[in-house]
Amino acid sequence: MELPTPQDLRERRTTLELTQSALADAAGVSQPLIARIEGGDVDPRLSTLRRIVNALDEAEGEVVRATDLMNETVISVAPDDAVIDAIGQMEAEAYSQLPVLQNAVPVGSISQGDVIHAGENVGELPVSEVMSESFPTVAPDATVDEIRNLLDHYKAVMVTDGGETIGIITEADIAAHLS
Repeated sequence: MELPTPQDLRERRTTLELTQSALADAAGVSQPLIARIEGGDVDPRLSTLRRIVNALDEAEGEVVRATDLMNETVISVAPDDAVIDAIGQMEAEAYSQLPVLQNAVPVGSISQGDVIHAGENVGELPVSEVMSESFPTVAPDATVDEIRNLLDHYKAVMVTDGGETIGIITEADIAAHLS
């Protein structure tokens, strides 16, 4: 994320015909803080700057949210499914990893690498004995920037609402959205 200058923020706000008060309300900060930032009198925290930029993005209608990117059909396995069934599911779907869900709640993930590292004769073991940590979760209104940051470190991101899985996002989903 390239950090905007105070002039960039002011120009963008005025182009959108937002008052400092309206931007402050949308970003959850005070109007005097917006004035001081735009005047170059104060360097805001990164989290404050992010909220202001997100509010400007919202005003432009440019913000891409998790619900815009996610696949609502989540191919998964349960922790007590046999590893051989998980392998079959991965092969059938041409996936290298799957989320492990228990009652729609993410509890882990299983990948071809997990199975290989588990050794021989693991087919009848439950997935829970071979699985890795769960993919990270985000709320339905998470921004594409937040999701990209997670995908720098994980193969997928789970979208949850009230703790229950409602979708999944991978790098391929972001690439498809951008093209």
